[in-house]
Amino acid sequence: MSARDSYDEPRSQDSGSFDSSAKGGPSQDHALAGLDASGDIQSNWEEIVEKFDDMNLREELLRGIYAYGFEKPSAIQQRAIIPCIKGRDVIAQAQSGTGKTATFVITILQQLEITSKNCQALVLAPTRELAQQIQKVVIALGDYLEVQCHACIGGTNVRDDQRKLEMGQQIVVGTPGRVFDMISRRSLDPRSIKLFVLDEADEMLSRGFKDQIYDVFRKLPSSIQVVLLSATMPTDVLEVTKRFMREPIRILVKKEELTLEGIKQFYVQVEKEEWKLDTLCDLYETLTITQAVIFVNTRRKVDWLTDRMHSRDFTVSAMHGDMDQKDRDIIMREFRSGSSRVLITTDLLARGIDVQQVSLVINYDLPANRENYIHRIGRGGRFGRKGVAINFITRDDERMLKDIETFYNTQIDEMPMNVADLI
Repeated sequence: MSARDSYDEPRSQDSGSFDSSAKGGPSQDHALAGLDASGDIQSNWEEIVEKFDDMNLREELLRGIYAYGFEKPSAIQQRAIIPCIKGRDVIAQAQSGTGKTATFVITILQQLEITSKNCQALVLAPTRELAQQIQKVVIALGDYLEVQCHACIGGTNVRDDQRKLEMGQQIVVGTPGRVFDMISRRSLDPRSIKLFVLDEADEMLSRGFKDQIYDVFRKLPSSIQVVLLSATMPTDVLEVTKRFMREPIRILVKKEELTLEGIKQFYVQVEKEEWKLDTLCDLYETLTITQAVIFVNTRRKVDWLTDRMHSRDFTVSAMHGDMDQKDRDIIMREFRSGSSRVLITTDLLARGIDVQQVSLVINYDLPANRENYIHRIGRGGRFGRKGVAINFITRDDERMLKDIETFYNTQIDEMPMNVADLI
């Protein structure tokens, strides 16, 4: 009898919704999930494979990996690809920028039955942009396999979605609401799905997708393999791991192994909040040498800052969650193509958007929580690439900046005059 058969809690339960207080208090949660006192999972998988060539991947997939520009696997890829390919349930705890997306995309492409047009893998993500980004990675890495992959997201035409799904999509990436809608309308047949990936699980659950994720899960085959990726392990994520996963492999990529190494970090001391705008305008020429992302903390401030920059005749684009999906798509397309060079946005964009050319990130506002710092500045130094991050700080932000330095064991220096030479 396999580990799956002996699992004592059926995966396709129909009763109840998530309840993070179930099964005892936090201490029991921690024990069950293999967490240590700092809230990190304890790894229970030691094998490390340092080359893609040693992973026994299909030839066309290897060609896709190298054509995409990967040379050697990142820390998470060296540890997680093998157990995932072996069909084990896997919980991977690692931040954005560590190569998580490619970890599960390579797994999916290796396991795919190319001759079958049925949907065999389902990936859920918290934002539409991240779902589209994952779809792009699937299509790029799977280029020589000619895979069919569809992004199933809200804000798009339901009929178009239905038509595309009915044509046959081997991999579906999407946001929970639309995916559940497509399953309910019988446009997406879950019966052939062998692998279920929950990306950015902490972010997804903090956005309140819990019940929708649960609804989707109940429609999937009980024998399904589950891969869950999360930067942090709050109680809600632990609840998902206990409910849906069988004897999971746990893999932790520690903060020190993250991608801040290649990113030069600076701060600019600004006396008053209202002086930040002048500081940004002074830096504008530096920004447009390459491409830059400017982060602020609210949607309203995105609009305000964009208007102010436009009124001073500076060219900038803006994006946030209140915008229509079509507009968001156009702005991302222009930014990816390089026709737009400076993008002002909120943390909506901080996770999972991999724009290759971004080498400068400006935190006009420091992030409201320190975990988002790496998600933001990771834009400028995606796995293995160099970048520069500039933080605008007032007196009120000094403690937060120190906290970020301590948390990431990093150093943030005052910005030098020749910052343009570093980009």
